[in-house]
Amino acid sequence: MQENKEKLAKIKIKALEEHIPIIMDDTLEEIEKRIEKNKPTKILEIGTAVGYSAICFSAFLTENGTIDTIERDKTRAAEAEENIKAMKLENRINIIVGDAVEILPTLNKKYDMIFIDAAKGKYPFFLKESLRMLEPKGIIFADNILYKGYVMSDYNKHKQRTAVRNLREYIKEVTENEKLETEILESGDGLAVTYWKK
Repeated sequence: MQENKEKLAKIKIKALEEHIPIIMDDTLEEIEKRIEKNKPTKILEIGTAVGYSAICFSAFLTENGTIDTIERDKTRAAEAEENIKAMKLENRINIIVGDAVEILPTLNKKYDMIFIDAAKGKYPFFLKESLRMLEPKGIIFADNILYKGYVMSDYNKHKQRTAVRNLREYIKEVTENEKLETEILESGDGLAVTYWKK
């Protein structure tokens, strides 16, 4: 156990040193709080990076639980694979290499938890696909939803305009859909927590 903790810490340090975006500690804490009681059996992650968050989530899976995680960048996916093997989790975490926009429509599984942490401009599309695959008691987490504070301000610079517009659209959809219950938390860079209304 201690050895795994040390390995995980090394993965985290390396990612931070190389400026690879990984889940922030307080965001992870918020997610763990919500999945600790009802442990997920199937998790879908959109955006693997180096596998850090998937490894963290795996600790909360049920005994036979698995994670499918999608990564577009082949180099990062290869590093994630190495990290997952080092943690002896290759039977629990399955990396799908490719563009989530193309992969998601081909998936026909149901998931208890979906974690969205990929291209900001594609969040509304990711949401549509996630809702299609979400179990009745499932939960969707969307990371970086407040995007450096731009989303809730009158930010309109050209460079990030599409990302900001689409993140705003995501928030609008999850908060105005009568079938959904959503909390927007300020943890990390903003976290949207969405589940079906009971």
